[in-house]
Amino acid sequence: MKIQVSKAGYSTVSRRAEIMKMIENQRQVDVHQLSRHFKVSEVTIRNDLSQLEQKNMLMRTRGGAIQRQAHVGIDFALSEKLKKNYSEKQRIGRKAASLIQEQDTIILDSGTTTLEIAKNLKRFNDLIVITNSIHIAGQIVGIKNIKVIIPGGFLRENSLSLVGSPAEESFRNYYCDKLFLDVDGISAALGISTPNVEEAHLNRVMIEIARQTIVVTDSSKFSKRSFAGIAPVSKIDILITDSGIPDDERVRIEEAGVQLLIV
Repeated sequence: MKIQVSKAGYSTVSRRAEIMKMIENQRQVDVHQLSRHFKVSEVTIRNDLSQLEQKNMLMRTRGGAIQRQAHVGIDFALSEKLKKNYSEKQRIGRKAASLIQEQDTIILDSGTTTLEIAKNLKRFNDLIVITNSIHIAGQIVGIKNIKVIIPGGFLRENSLSLVGSPAEESFRNYYCDKLFLDVDGISAALGISTPNVEEAHLNRVMIEIARQTIVVTDSSKFSKRSFAGIAPVSKIDILITDSGIPDDERVRIEEAGVQLLIV
């Protein structure tokens, strides 16, 4: 059997093996860069990536590929999420609250990091908070001079959040200054995502009605893809995270025009 060898001296098998090594080290690769590196056409590289994806060895993205995760994001219960990376979430929550101004109308999406923002709102004298999270509403309901708006919807037990078409219709009645969005997966290549489809639909409505979208997430969520996509990273105005963010993700996210705040 004749083995095909590229101009750079790589056989098809060895080239694909080298691509997998590059993905393991860099987490993601770019078609154009691979084409230049191996001195083969971009069509050849796309075919390589397609063949490797069919074998579940990587995940294709627009313009390249990323490392395949052991599983797509799982929808953990709120009680479990509360325990994870708590100190990072506290710092992120304090930083996010510092971006809020008196007389703002804000949305706090359901999540454990947005819950930390809610814990830092007592200093405000005039604030409107819209939230689909029963847990967050309970955190701020007793704070004087903060008006809390809770949309209708169907209750998700895992997250104690309201979702569905009633919640989406309710949110469309408002316009807000800042949306604080907690996500389960974020990747410069694949965007932001969450395990629940209905939650993702509602998050997209939130982005539509917000003047500014601020994503708050700890660094463990980077280079991960959850089940339901929300939006590309270009829809984010500000991203607040901790110092564990991978360097390659930091560079690509900043190149997308997102303001990055590391705490």
